[in-house]
Amino acid sequence: MPTNDDEPRVLAMRRGASLKVCMASVALALLANGAVRAADQPTGLLRVAAAMPRRQYLVPDLPLTGTIQARVLSNVAFQTSGRVTRRNVEVGQHVNAGDILALLDPTELQADLVSAEAALNSANAQLTEAQKNFDRQQSLLSSGSTTRERFDQAVAALRTGEAQVNSAQAALNTARERLTYSELTVGRGGVIVSRTIEVGQVVQSGQTVFGLAEDGPRDAVFQVPEVALTKPPKDRTVDITLQSRPGVTAVGSVREISPILDQTTGTVTVKIGIEQTPPGMTLGSAVIGRARWESSPAFVIPWSAMFSANGKPAVWVLDAVNTVSLREVVVKDYLTGMVALTDGLQEGERVVTSGVQLLYPGQQVVVAVDGAAP
Repeated sequence: MPTNDDEPRVLAMRRGASLKVCMASVALALLANGAVRAADQPTGLLRVAAAMPRRQYLVPDLPLTGTIQARVLSNVAFQTSGRVTRRNVEVGQHVNAGDILALLDPTELQADLVSAEAALNSANAQLTEAQKNFDRQQSLLSSGSTTRERFDQAVAALRTGEAQVNSAQAALNTARERLTYSELTVGRGGVIVSRTIEVGQVVQSGQTVFGLAEDGPRDAVFQVPEVALTKPPKDRTVDITLQSRPGVTAVGSVREISPILDQTTGTVTVKIGIEQTPPGMTLGSAVIGRARWESSPAFVIPWSAMFSANGKPAVWVLDAVNTVSLREVVVKDYLTGMVALTDGLQEGERVVTSGVQLLYPGQQVVVAVDGAAP
């Protein structure tokens, strides 16, 4: 029989035994609960994530960066050959109509002018003598003091003298005009955008020496991906924003689409004619253009849900008992991390969003994550 000294020890042993019994009961309950839940789910099935896409109305947004360019770019060249003696403008400088851009050495042209003047003086002197001879022969012919042959010779000499004067006058006019060619002037105002000459350089007639961006209408020029032109917006209006100052805006319309595709970048040059160019949109300014597309309905799913069926886009669709089937879809647009579909899905259907590479038609799966797509 235990003594009074043994009672604390006995109580401690009873409490330890009771605690062990409780812990064992809890463990058995947990194991039983886990067994029940494991029995609720089929074993050996592939676990996948799924989503229920919603129909959304999307407005495509394809901002592109371009530059402001002149509507008219012209090449400026001397109309005669010679050596450059002066250059008055630099690239980026604005010029007005009539401004002298550069000068050629006029020495040779001035010599041609002096020679043409001398030739005209000589022709006039010969014409004067021919006129006097004609008058004399005409008077003698009326009095019978000369022959008809001599009179005809005087007439021919007069006509030849007149022709020579006309030719010399034309040559003088040409020489005077060519002398003006030593001054390179511009017919319209604009901005010098290129230069290819230096003082002392010899240039040929017609050789481009300056590039001029003429004042007047401006274009916003963009390199547009070819895919964006397969379904262009019905409205050809484009909103343009100055990249450095978003508050500076303009509106333009598609003026020209290049028929040539850049094989390297896969883009096409598109020129947008700006209706009223703000002062801040100067030549070479970087701008952002946005076309105005109409909204259209589409189902948006993650990229990870996309698969392929016979070379065409497809997705795995889940039925009520989580059995998958492969269905072809029509892609409307590729977004950041998402794909917009126009056909192939119905409201309320679920699609597999992960593990699509491991599926086959008729396969039953376990949906680990189920939710609505963005």
